[in-house]
Amino acid sequence: MLTFEEKLTIIETFPQLVRKEVSLNRVNFHFPESQFEKKIVVYHLHPNGNGFVYAAGLPGYEKDRKGFVNIREFSEPALILLLQDAIKALETVETVETLEETWINDNQFELTLLNEDLDTWLVYAGDLLDGAFNSYKEAANYLEEEGFRRK
Repeated sequence: MLTFEEKLTIIETFPQLVRKEVSLNRVNFHFPESQFEKKIVVYHLHPNGNGFVYAAGLPGYEKDRKGFVNIREFSEPALILLLQDAIKALETVETVETLEETWINDNQFELTLLNEDLDTWLVYAGDLLDGAFNSYKEAANYLEEEGFRRK
C-alpha cells in the first residue's frame, strides 16, 4: 500500500489537477478542464492512505454507487493508470457520429440519447420522452448522474 505522501507525489505529477484542501487533513484534486459538470478526480485523500478516484463509466474498476474507486490498496502503476483513465474520460466528449446512443444502467435498463437537431438532445425510455437538453454534455451529465453509461 502506498503512503499518503507517495499518493500525493503521484497525483501531483498530473499538472492538469488542482489541489484543494478539505476538512480532517484530507485533500481533493479537481480537473477544471472537465467537459462535464463533474470536476473532482481525487476525493478525500486522507493521511491514513485512504481516498477515492472518480471512475464512473470506466470499465474494469470496482466503484461505489457514486462512481468512485477506493485507492487505499492501489500500487503506483495501478494508481497512475486509473488517474490517466479518469482524466481522459472527463476531458473527452466523444464525437457523436451517429445521432443516437444507447445508455444502460446496472439493472440493464436502457435509455436512448437522440440528437433532435444541433442544439436539442432528447433522452427516451422506450417511446417515452424522459428529458430534453440543450447540449450533448448536459444530456450525458444527466445520464451519468442517474447511473447510466454508454452501452
